[in-house]
Amino acid sequence: MLPSPVVLDPLLLGWLAEDVGRGDRTTEGLGAIAQQPGQAIWRAKASGIVAGLAIAPRVFQLLDAAVVFSPMVAEGAACEPGMTLATLTGPLGALLTGERVALNLAMRLSGIATQTRQYVDAIADFPTQLVDTRKTTPGLRILEKYATRMGGATNHRMGLDDGVMIKDNHIAAAGSIAAAVAQVRQTMPYPLTIEVETETLAMVAEALAARADIIMLDNMAPDLMAEAVRHIRQQAPHVRIEASGNITLETIRSVAETGVDYVSTSAPITRSPWLDISMRLLT
Repeated sequence: MLPSPVVLDPLLLGWLAEDVGRGDRTTEGLGAIAQQPGQAIWRAKASGIVAGLAIAPRVFQLLDAAVVFSPMVAEGAACEPGMTLATLTGPLGALLTGERVALNLAMRLSGIATQTRQYVDAIADFPTQLVDTRKTTPGLRILEKYATRMGGATNHRMGLDDGVMIKDNHIAAAGSIAAAVAQVRQTMPYPLTIEVETETLAMVAEALAARADIIMLDNMAPDLMAEAVRHIRQQAPHVRIEASGNITLETIRSVAETGVDYVSTSAPITRSPWLDISMRLLT
């Protein structure tokens, strides 16, 4: 789901202001040439999954409403080197000034979508769903999480107000899982759910006794995780199970094999390279 313009426009305007500063010296220096109509194409320079073409038009239109940005491939589709991803028409000044911000966003988001798809494909034959995390670049979270969706993942909570997740430091602060859950439940609005992070079978048992809605198995070895899943399924089949902690492409299948409902990892966002895309004016 694309962010609303109410959310997106201030972000884009801020990034444009960062790049333009006191003025685009080069483009404005061209004088009347910048007002002439122009055409351009976006071309992929590497294989990957495309994300950000639905956002790029707004970058250019904030500079000049006359710019028309026409995607040639769908969001979430695969691309190959040399493929034309979009065509642009409009005043040359807007095309040139908006180029870098728009491309930076599309390359960053496409890189995330590409890496996400690799993780999703690795467990495609399991019912387990890949979910993202809150380990995102400040200011880019809503777009980076959009990119994971384009790659086939499911979004975890967008922020701290989306749900209750009682982690190790919350447990330490409250003194126990039971105390933390009881305290939070007094003020938690309906219909938020409670997720509890666990690292041992004893903690799993305590989370079940506290009636957690979701139990996270954090940094557990596969054998221990499988045992925890069996215990949870026997005691509370309605409780959802999430695995987390140092999940990589090499380990994600062994985690999915334990029978968890979700695997959460920050890797598609924190470790993904950008997908190279270029813009070329047509003369």
